[in-house]
Amino acid sequence: MTVYIFLLFGAFIMLIPFVWMLSSSLKNEKDVFAFPIQWIPTVAQWSNYKVIWEKVPLLTGFVNSIKITVIVTVLQILTSTFAAYSFAKLKFKGRDIIFMIYILTISVPWQVYMVPQFIMMSKLKLTDSHIGLIMMHTFTATGVFLIRQFYMGIPNELLEASRIDGLSEYGIYAKIMLPLSKPAIATLCITTFTFEWNDFMGPLVYLSTNNKKTIQLILRMFNTQYSSNYALIMAAAVISLIPVMVLFIFLQRYFVEGIASTGVKG
Repeated sequence: MTVYIFLLFGAFIMLIPFVWMLSSSLKNEKDVFAFPIQWIPTVAQWSNYKVIWEKVPLLTGFVNSIKITVIVTVLQILTSTFAAYSFAKLKFKGRDIIFMIYILTISVPWQVYMVPQFIMMSKLKLTDSHIGLIMMHTFTATGVFLIRQFYMGIPNELLEASRIDGLSEYGIYAKIMLPLSKPAIATLCITTFTFEWNDFMGPLVYLSTNNKKTIQLILRMFNTQYSSNYALIMAAAVISLIPVMVLFIFLQRYFVEGIASTGVKG
């Protein structure tokens, strides 16, 4: 019981900023920082949610973010599951060494190779383009590690029986590995989608044209132009959270299984 009380208290503390953001988005600007805090506005200013679409190109940012995030998420799932299957279930020379070197790249911060990466992308003429951002984020060592650890729990006997039945490696991957790994894939989907949707530094460095900017850069533009009106800023922030919340609601059951699972359930 003590553990549950502690967890509920922790959840309550973490939710306070989100509740304040939602409350502030429905207030007049002069009431946002009023003390004591009025958590439920006397008169909800729903017009804030209409005004924000007129002040900055918020819709453009949404479309760009959805485009980049969805494409990157799908590509990362494909590349991570393919690579994880090779590292977990196929035998080839240097497999473990290659996997270890690949996983070690997780420990290298992006800031270390940011400049040479930008130079390379500039020479390829992929700066200020969505394709450049998508290409840079297509592969993820974290995703490969996550999916591989899940694949390791799938019995090799199941794969051998499938090979005897005539399934190719691609057939095993598509008809056995992918269906069994839904929890791990859901976990990767949520983490990738959340990271890409909230990514600020990447688009900031590579995108300069306004009609190509993502929602995070549009929010920054909003904050710069309307720095005194925190009610509108909070309304825009609430809108930007909706896609991530919707995705998590739909995939939360698989997400919990993916975190907790250590093998295949019988």
